[in-house]
Amino acid sequence: MNKLIILPGDGIGPEIVAEAEKVLEELRTGFGLAVEIEHAPVGGAGYEAHGHPLPQSTLALARAADAMLLGAVGGPKWDRLERSLRPEQGLLGLRAELQLFSNLRPAILYPQLAGASTLKPEVVSGLDIMIVRELTGGIYFGKPRGIRQREDGQLEGYNTLVYCESEIERIGRFAFEIARKRSGRLCSVDKANVLEVSELWRTVMTRIANEFTDVELSHMYVDNAAMQLVRAPKQFDVMVTGNMFGDILSDAAAMLTGSIGMLPSASLDSQSRGMYEPIHGSAPDIAGKGIANPLATILSVAMMLRYSLDRVDLAERVEQAVGQVLDDGLRTPDIASAGMRTVGTREMGAAVVAALRS
Repeated sequence: MNKLIILPGDGIGPEIVAEAEKVLEELRTGFGLAVEIEHAPVGGAGYEAHGHPLPQSTLALARAADAMLLGAVGGPKWDRLERSLRPEQGLLGLRAELQLFSNLRPAILYPQLAGASTLKPEVVSGLDIMIVRELTGGIYFGKPRGIRQREDGQLEGYNTLVYCESEIERIGRFAFEIARKRSGRLCSVDKANVLEVSELWRTVMTRIANEFTDVELSHMYVDNAAMQLVRAPKQFDVMVTGNMFGDILSDAAAMLTGSIGMLPSASLDSQSRGMYEPIHGSAPDIAGKGIANPLATILSVAMMLRYSLDRVDLAERVEQAVGQVLDDGLRTPDIASAGMRTVGTREMGAAVVAALRS
């Protein structure tokens, strides 16, 4: 029996997670999925409940879980809190405390949504990229950091970008293994022409490549990679990069698919325990309106089944069910176009459950 922790979070988080829970319940009752589910607050909800974005009770449950499903965190309501108490610190804390160092962000264009992309269909049709982002190091966690006053009286902000060899080796080997299971092509993204950290990154990646002779390794500067994602995205299969570059590039890749509301993610430790979440934010401007797209969260459940729960069969069923509702013409507002049937969050979730049953 696997233990699953559900962290609804803030904004649209509770709405989209509720639909993913319906899918999980259908998998439990109809397909034999053996999971125990508990709920816990995190982010702004954690602060409201316990005075901290990552309550100790939530962290304890997370440590004991085989997998976590997260909605989203954050919102303007908490922007005035000191940084250590802001909702995003709950997310960063989970990543660091549980050593969820590998972030998998697929950018897959469903053929039914080719017209929803801002790029021409011939540029993006058939798109299937896996971005592997290092998640627990780099500039987001480096120290020292802060805001200080200089001798001339000006304030200056400073952050530290640091990666050690073992951190690079760990994410590198993970990415090579992913590439080995796909087309055997891996592109490592850095800024080695400017940054010493990236120079080390490239050196380590090149060294690791000797262990994976069946994988073709290429290197690309991050500015060129951003341009190439827009110019010719299908040249990429697996991309690996550091924390900040991965954050930016994966969001850019998301928009190639028509909507950030379609893309799931997985954050894994060395034992494939992980946290699964849609890559979009909490969208407080539409929270409570019942129009948020739950498909990225439902597809995050599919990733959970695939990577942490060892139920690839059920992962494929969920992915097929999502494809079925898109074939049927159902669209939430973010992916709707002329002539499509626009539905709300609950109706989309119910349609996926119905497709599972059929």
